[in-house]
Order: sequence, then C-alpha cells, then structure tokens
Amino acid sequence: MKADDLILVSVDDHVVEPRTMFEQHVSPQWKSKAPRIVRKQDGSDVWIFNGQQVINIGLNAVVGRLPEEYGMEPTSYEQMRPGCWNIHERVRDMNANGVLMSLCFSSFPGLCGGLFARQEDKTLARVMLNAYNDWHIDEWCGTYPGRFIPLALPALWDPQAAADEVRRVAAKGCHAVSFTEKPEDYQLPSVHSEAWDPFWQACVDTDTVICIHIGSGSGMKFTSMEAPVDVMITTTPMSIVSCAADLLWSRVLKKFPSIKIALSEGGIGWIPYFLERADYVHSHHKAWTFQDFGGMQPSEVWRRNIISCFIDDPIGVKNRHQIGIDTITWECDYPHSDTTWPRSPEALFAQLSGVSDEDIDKITHRNAICFFSADPFAKRDKAKCTAAALRAEAPDVDTRPKSQTGGKPPVVGERRPVSTKDIVDQLASAYMTMPDEAAQS
Repeated sequence: MKADDLILVSVDDHVVEPRTMFEQHVSPQWKSKAPRIVRKQDGSDVWIFNGQQVINIGLNAVVGRLPEEYGMEPTSYEQMRPGCWNIHERVRDMNANGVLMSLCFSSFPGLCGGLFARQEDKTLARVMLNAYNDWHIDEWCGTYPGRFIPLALPALWDPQAAADEVRRVAAKGCHAVSFTEKPEDYQLPSVHSEAWDPFWQACVDTDTVICIHIGSGSGMKFTSMEAPVDVMITTTPMSIVSCAADLLWSRVLKKFPSIKIALSEGGIGWIPYFLERADYVHSHHKAWTFQDFGGMQPSEVWRRNIISCFIDDPIGVKNRHQIGIDTITWECDYPHSDTTWPRSPEALFAQLSGVSDEDIDKITHRNAICFFSADPFAKRDKAKCTAAALRAEAPDVDTRPKSQTGGKPPVVGERRPVSTKDIVDQLASAYMTMPDEAAQS
C-alpha cells in the first residue's frame, strides 16, 4: 500500500460556524435572540449571544497560515482560510488533502455546547441548541452526503433533555453526540451519578457514540502562569487520562456494556501503560475496593467500549495491539494548529511502516465507519475514495501557506519564549471590550 491508496476518515475536525448559520433554523419569534456576529473596532469578528461575547480564537483556525503567525489573538472571517467556515471550500480542502469523511466539533458554543448550558433561560438554550444541531446535520453535513459524520450537541443541563435530543437527532441520521470530560465543571452530576442514566440509555438505544474532546471541561489546563505555553500544548492531549480513568472505573461501562465512548484528540501513545496500570490496580486492590468487572480485566472492558484517535503518534501505532487495533481511529484536526493538512496521507503513511494493509484499513477508515454508522461507499464508488482519487478532483486548490497578518507575527512573547501568562493576558485583553451593539443588548 502507498500513501495514495489510503482511504481517510477523520473523526476529529472542527467547524468555525458561518455568520448565517441560524438564518434558516430559528423561527421568526426567536430570531432576534439568536447568536449573531459583530465586528469589533479591532477588526475581529465575535459572536454575541444573550449579552455575552465569544471570540474566534486564533489557534482554532490557523490552517493555511504561516506557522510564525500562529497565536491566540481573535480573528475575522477574512483572516481564516474559507474552508474553516464555508462548506463548499471545506470539501475542496478535504479533497486536496485526500480525506474522504470528516466529523466536525463545534467552535463558538464550546466543544459540548457549554455556552447553551450556562444560560439561565433554558427555553432559549434549548431553542438555540436544537437550531444548532439542525444546521449542523441538515446544512453543514447534509450539503455533501457521504462526506461528513454528523455530531450533535447535547442539552447538557438536563440528562433527560439530553436523552430526548439524542433520540431526535438519531431519527435525522446523526449517531454521534459531544459530551464533557468533566460534568462537574458545569455544576452538573459526575459521570458516576445515576442521574445520567437516561442519557447513556438513549445513546445505547440509538447506537450513538459519545465523543469526549480534550478541553471539553473547564478548558485549557495550566501548570503555572510562568511556564512556557509549550507545556500546555504538550500535555493537553494526555490530560484526557483523568477522564479515561473516571470512565473505566465508573458504573457506566458495567451497567451499559454496549456503550461506545470516543476520546477525541487525546492521542494513543499513553494508552498501553494506562491499561497496564489499570489491570495492576485491579489485581492488587480489588479485594478492598470491591471493583467487579464480571471476570474481565479493565483493559478488556476498555477495548470493548472505548474508541481512541491520533494525529501523529508513531509510538501508539507501534503498540497498536496493546491498545486494541479495533479501537483506533485517525484524525486530521482541520483547521486547528496541530492539523496535518494538506499532507495528511504522507504524514500518516510515514507512521505506518511495518503495519499490515488490514491494520492500516482499520485505522484509516474501517473502524470509524463501523463505530459511527457511516457508509460513504453508498454515495461514492470505493475506487474514487482514495487519497489520490480525491486529490485528482481538486487540482486547482492552492495549499501553499499564506500570510494573514502581513508577515508580522502576533506580539505575545517579545521574541522570547511565549509564556502561559502571555496567552492568558492576550485572551483577557480580547474580552475586555464589548462591541457597542452587545452592550446595548
């Protein structure tokens, strides 16, 4: 097999929602209350919802930029590659990158709809959440059938409402829902609570995968304000290990043995030791902790229920059978700063030396298609799904990096290593001034 022969399904990408997303999905009586885009005096575009301001953080949409211009500064739509927010350009960028299908997490509402969950008016929250899901399923994914895996946001504030929404979107063909790595960060019951049982049951009944993305709790985690920002960037994927342990030792996987949970953008290299440690803990401590996996080892339960994904993880690929070859998927992470666009086939293939064609197919597309109830080959002949075939459909897409700031890198570190404090201060400054329109709303 060659890089050109890969069939790529990415289970973790992101959409920067377009300005017009609510126009067709909110009834007239609610349109005046829908989130809207406002341009600030500094030229950045921000979402305004119920008097709150949500910025487009730079690192969320730097694909196609010169790396020296990466940063956390807020941006306008004109500073982004159109594929970030324009569905037609997104598919062209997918073709240019040789990617067949994509699952896209939300941006301005938060990775699991936290913006809606924090609203006091839950009727307003539910109307806008439903509108968001309808836009995502019908418009973003529905415009190009067979090219996207729909991902819904949950009514996070109410497990029964969340269950109802899972069932509603499943009837529309959506079998993935985003969830938080730590419900307590939203003042909600933990995953150990029976309160979530209606939600878990709805996901089981509808064959819906629960996707838990890094940072879907309280956001970025910092060790120190003085630490280089590289510390946060290095540890963020592995930070999902706490959520993984919570789930593995919880009652959820025992009571709902067919449930499927995806740890999104968490990488895989750390998993073999994690599973080794979990089995050791169970063996040495079950006599007094009373953990009972019904005769199974924790690692066996993991391979039954948990899905993982990676961008660039040669160690994880090497240890794929210790992880569970049938549980591993791949991600592109377009348009975030870790993305391998536009050379994903080549970047991934470089990690696959010595891997059998069967294992390659499982990692690149077969596992994802199975988990997420997707069938791209129903819409497109399989021979036209390879990286080479897709790229042949996009010969005119310019993938060269471009400057969006006139070649001037963001001023955050004064030519010294950028610290966590630099980033926090930059974000705080971006939020300090509300647009006049927002202040009046």
